[in-house]
Amino acid sequence: QVQLVESGGGSVQAGGSLRLSCTVSGDTITRYCMGWFRQAPGKEREDVSSITIDGITDYADSVKGRLTISQDNAKNTLYLQMNSLKPEDTAMYYCAAVDVYVEWWLLRSADFGYWGQGTQVTVSS
Repeated sequence: QVQLVESGGGSVQAGGSLRLSCTVSGDTITRYCMGWFRQAPGKEREDVSSITIDGITDYADSVKGRLTISQDNAKNTLYLQMNSLKPEDTAMYYCAAVDVYVEWWLLRSADFGYWGQGTQVTVSS
């Protein structure tokens, strides 16, 4: 059973940066399409970014140019580099995995079967 553990969240001021990590255990990350999602209090979960098995990335319009998804296959880890953070980026961030190939234009809305517990990001103005 694959397990996902997020880390790297914290509190920063607007304009600051954070790098989130998602460590995958129980299987190799190269078998999965991966994604980052977030949920703010009182709001629905929002897809943020995704990466296919062959490395094609996609982003929500609200984060394009500021957030970058990547993965290190040797470390079995997914990353989300977050720059130029805004107060509206405040949320619990989750990584997720799906063990079938999904085309990049469908991935952010796909049914991800595996989820981490989340890491909190708080951006103050």
